[in-house]
Amino acid sequence: MPGTRKMEYKGSSWHETCFICHRCQQPIGTKSFIPKDNQNFCVPCYEKQFAMQCVQCKKPITTGGITYREQPWHKECFVCTGCKKQLSGQRFTSRDEFAYCLNCFCSLYAKKCAGCTNPISGLGGTKYISFEERQWHNDCFNCKKCSLSLVGRGFLTERDDILCPECGKDI
Repeated sequence: MPGTRKMEYKGSSWHETCFICHRCQQPIGTKSFIPKDNQNFCVPCYEKQFAMQCVQCKKPITTGGITYREQPWHKECFVCTGCKKQLSGQRFTSRDEFAYCLNCFCSLYAKKCAGCTNPISGLGGTKYISFEERQWHNDCFNCKKCSLSLVGRGFLTERDDILCPECGKDI
């Protein structure tokens, strides 16, 4: 027909107004489209019907999505519950179904070392000593008086202090 464009795709031809999206029935024209099962879809309709939806923002995931707990997320939507930094590609952990970066998790939930008061993450095989209600990093489990490492050795306690048997013989 004069004044209209002929649309061609994979050996088939259409009038410009007949080359339409299978879902919304609007002409595709020169816009991008996605073929699926011998039907053509405009990009917004394809995303609505077939693309996974991000569990956080509910928008379609078209590229670069991740899966966490069998749910799809955009990389930019998968963030730490505490500080909101992106977790994609970072080490993280979770508590009560919420994901945390290691810094936030340690400051919120990790036990604190009785020696240095820093968090004991226990992640990555970090070893620590636990005695009664207190914990120490291996490097912090030292005699209060002479600083001898007490890892794997006997020790005594005097109030909040830990002592090697030599320093503790005077108590």
